[in-house]
Amino acid sequence: MQKLLINGKKELSGKISISGSKNATLPILAATILSHQVELKNIPLVRDIFTMIDLLKFIGLKISILKNKKIITINNTNKNIKTLAPYKLVKTMRAGVLVLGPLLAKYKKAKISLPGGCAIGSRPVNLHLLALKKLGAKIKIKNGYIFAEAKNGLKGAKITFPSISVGATENAVLAAFNAKGKTILKNCAIEPEVKDLIKFLNTLGGRIKIVGRKILIIGCKINKKHITHEVIFDRIELGTYMIAAALVGKKIILDKINPSIIRNEVDILKKMGVRLKVKRSTIEILKSNKIKKINLSTKPYPGFPTDLQAQLMVLMTRAQGISRITESIFENRFMHVPELKRMGANIEIKNKIAIVKGPSKLTGAEVMATDLRASVSLVLAGLVADNRTIINRIYHLDRGYEFLEKKLKNCKARIRRI
Repeated sequence: MQKLLINGKKELSGKISISGSKNATLPILAATILSHQVELKNIPLVRDIFTMIDLLKFIGLKISILKNKKIITINNTNKNIKTLAPYKLVKTMRAGVLVLGPLLAKYKKAKISLPGGCAIGSRPVNLHLLALKKLGAKIKIKNGYIFAEAKNGLKGAKITFPSISVGATENAVLAAFNAKGKTILKNCAIEPEVKDLIKFLNTLGGRIKIVGRKILIIGCKINKKHITHEVIFDRIELGTYMIAAALVGKKIILDKINPSIIRNEVDILKKMGVRLKVKRSTIEILKSNKIKKINLSTKPYPGFPTDLQAQLMVLMTRAQGISRITESIFENRFMHVPELKRMGANIEIKNKIAIVKGPSKLTGAEVMATDLRASVSLVLAGLVADNRTIINRIYHLDRGYEFLEKKLKNCKARIRRI
């Protein structure tokens, strides 16, 4: 099993280009089930993307990848489509359930494996199913599979989500794309990745509009045989490297971004004393010696993202005083804390609040990754820690970070995979 070795306390400088968004690409790939021919640009070459591609190939789509150009071409002209997403292709990636909406919309039936367990919480699919039932689907769960059918097609409906869910919002939008009549979704997720999906669907011929947390969809048919779409940058990857630069950077430039999408994250880092310059398509992080304490809570966009909670906690260990971070999205997302404590962090968990007493001197240790964002928080801790850190189970990292070691090595980090 592969491991990462990191020798910390090395000051970093250089440039990092931010990759395309994994969390935007996955629902757009699912949406290609509705299309004829699509070219997707700026695709991140990470494991979750290849898993989704394998699922779409199993369903019957023809897919080719130009890895050097990060372009995927998808052709859906196969008349022998399988409306099935088997367990073996869904178990490692929850986004596989996003094929449910488009399969039901286009082929009027689907059999989708329930996603497997998730380290950061249960994340049930009940909100996905609530929306599909409102659109007229008949659904039953049997033998670990969701069986969905809409013999006469889906029909527009008014749907209010009891809580905000990115995945449920995306599945509902995909299902309602060609439903008869008008669909109104309320209390929706409005993350940039959701907006990028809607931009893709509107290019495909959709009539979808966002007003606040409400999404309006007028059912339509595909009117374009071939479209091209460029995926937005990965704001979580950007946030991760911004925090890395705040921890051990001398001068790091992060490019290929749109700063307007991450205003809240920039404001929080500024409040913590991070020195940075925001330009049109870059952010420059300068050496930041005095990190200040902060109290915050994870929230749906435009609030502070749960996917950056673990990384920010590492920065909190460098702050003067007591910081607090409340995890309000997932019920089990502090699994990195015991590993950070083994490295010398002073962190106490009370219910959904992590209390971080700083500054703490972190020292290298052998640690174990538990999920994607937890694993990268250990990388950040290793960069700032004394001596050597060994990170086990790094396959989590490969699910969502493209060329992580290469990007850090280019900034003079001492990191290698064994």
